[in-house]
Amino acid sequence: MLLGLTGGGVDYARLAARRSQLQNAADAGVLAAGNYLKLAVSTSTAAKSIVVDTIQAQAVPRQESPYALRVDVADDKTSVAVTVDETVKLAFGGFVGVPTVKVAVRSKASVVGKMRLCLLTLDPLAAGAFELEKSAEVTALDCSLYSNSLSPRGMVGMDSAYARAQTICSSGGFDGARANFAPPPQTGCPPIQDPLKDRAPPLIGACSSIPSSANSNRDTSGNLVDQSATLDPGTYCGGLHITKNASVTLRAGTYVMKDGPLIVDKNAAMAGTDVAFYFTGDRAGLVFDKKTTVSLSAPTTGPMAGLLMMEDRTVSDPVDPTTAVLGDVLSPIAPTPPPLAATKPMRTYRIISDNARTMLGTLYLPAGRVVIDASKPVSDQSAYTVIVAQQVNLYQGPNLYLNANYDSTSVPVPKGVGPLSGKLLLSQ
Repeated sequence: MLLGLTGGGVDYARLAARRSQLQNAADAGVLAAGNYLKLAVSTSTAAKSIVVDTIQAQAVPRQESPYALRVDVADDKTSVAVTVDETVKLAFGGFVGVPTVKVAVRSKASVVGKMRLCLLTLDPLAAGAFELEKSAEVTALDCSLYSNSLSPRGMVGMDSAYARAQTICSSGGFDGARANFAPPPQTGCPPIQDPLKDRAPPLIGACSSIPSSANSNRDTSGNLVDQSATLDPGTYCGGLHITKNASVTLRAGTYVMKDGPLIVDKNAAMAGTDVAFYFTGDRAGLVFDKKTTVSLSAPTTGPMAGLLMMEDRTVSDPVDPTTAVLGDVLSPIAPTPPPLAATKPMRTYRIISDNARTMLGTLYLPAGRVVIDASKPVSDQSAYTVIVAQQVNLYQGPNLYLNANYDSTSVPVPKGVGPLSGKLLLSQ
């Protein structure tokens, strides 16, 4: 009798522990998949895979009694549910005619609203595709940060760098203390397709020129602007260089940087509303120098609606635009920090400016590397900013704000990224 009671107590404790383990794993699985379903580009197949992988990692199947999983994703992707059934062999149950007991747990996560992307790095394999160093920060409280890199170091947070978002997801892994990320990144997330891959580029017209009054020598051949001026949209062959104390206003429209960069350096300022930039050619890219002031808002209508920046999707031998101003002893710029790794050539889009507080719209740079090494907040006064790029690397001490105040602006958010917050409700 005593042996039976003792054995029953042991079996009960084992059953309770296993049931708790399976329930916790099921909860973790549907929550991970639910966070993925918040993304506009999510798929049911990938969500099911996340559930299975998470449960099997947290509650390893037993060879003698493997459990059965049934995962259901709602057709509208607003919920994911899982049932786990396992037959547990009892150590002492045979003495009383009950050799096994079936344990079943269920968990369901319901998505209330949708969480969409505010940052996506497209590099499929590189370490540090999304990287923060020193005291750099990214603040994206109402949207998601996502890295497609399958590298174990696809996301990197070093030193005292800090990324805050509603969801942080890496297709590979992440390197850095968990304190560098809030919340800690989910790993093994399925890579997602470029949500803007179908956006057509703008038309590239004949070469435009700056007004003669924009250059102190009346020389318009190099598109060098060193006097305050108002510029018209058009194709700027060889790029555009705004320098010294020039204050430039951009009229509404699309500015094509063909075979040359957009450079704003020294104490220059550039502002424009309803403007977009398109970069094409190996020498394209941009540099916003430290003491410059930049304030830009994307178009509200037309083919570039919602896109503040876009580039040609192919590049073969890119030239870092920083090299064009490295030799200026009066306004020195340090060389661009190299990426940790790269799988393809990338144009460079570098923001050093300590006064680039309004960059309203989407930066779509699928062949580009966004480098931010400012010391002050970037884009914090924008209603929203979305970045889709090959890589995003932050150094020094900037705080890149990816706001999501979509209702406070008439600038539309491109389909596949952008608005609406999302919450998860867990039920068992």
